[in-house]
Amino acid sequence: MIKEWRQRRALQRVMPGDGRELQHFRWWQLPFRALLHLRLTGDDARRTLYTVDVRHWQNQSSGKVKAHLYRDGRLHAVSGLPAVFRVPGGTVEVRMSGFGLKRCHYVTDEGREVQLTPDPDSAEGRRARLDRAHPALSRALGLLSLGVLVAALVVLVPQLAEQLTKSEGIAQHTGTFTSPIDVPKWGNIAIGVATLAASTERALRLRHSLLLDGAAG
Repeated sequence: MIKEWRQRRALQRVMPGDGRELQHFRWWQLPFRALLHLRLTGDDARRTLYTVDVRHWQNQSSGKVKAHLYRDGRLHAVSGLPAVFRVPGGTVEVRMSGFGLKRCHYVTDEGREVQLTPDPDSAEGRRARLDRAHPALSRALGLLSLGVLVAALVVLVPQLAEQLTKSEGIAQHTGTFTSPIDVPKWGNIAIGVATLAASTERALRLRHSLLLDGAAG
């Protein structure tokens, strides 16, 4: 029921587009633009290309990131994130984390989910191309990213617990906790950089875990 309520609210945020033309992806947009495509066949057997364009990082600090839905290259609808767009046979759902997109899927009325196809020139598209061309390397990178986030969680959670129990209000109920892992300041900085890289790599594959990526964010 909560999911349905959130979907209704997201649909209410959708505004009609002004028909402007979709801009081509430029190489310098790699760090902050996601572009994904979906081809659907309507009841009239006509093939329509839907494109989701998200300029993430651009306005993320102000919380004004928007998803733009294009139909055959023309702006059809706009919504703040998280976004839900009504399309033939279902909806397109778009959500993002602090590192990029974490969801851009076509969900049919029957509940089947299909991830949209990243534009070949986008960062997500280049990561997908690496996966097709070098699957072993791609799996290794994915496992490395996962390992970095797990290791960061193991190191940072005890430090956080130690800081929390230093508070008198908490310590009198739980006692104090001393982290068994002593990491110097430069080590924490290195861990932060590594987790940023790992979570960004996962975002390029639209992978997201609330425990791992959420904690990193």
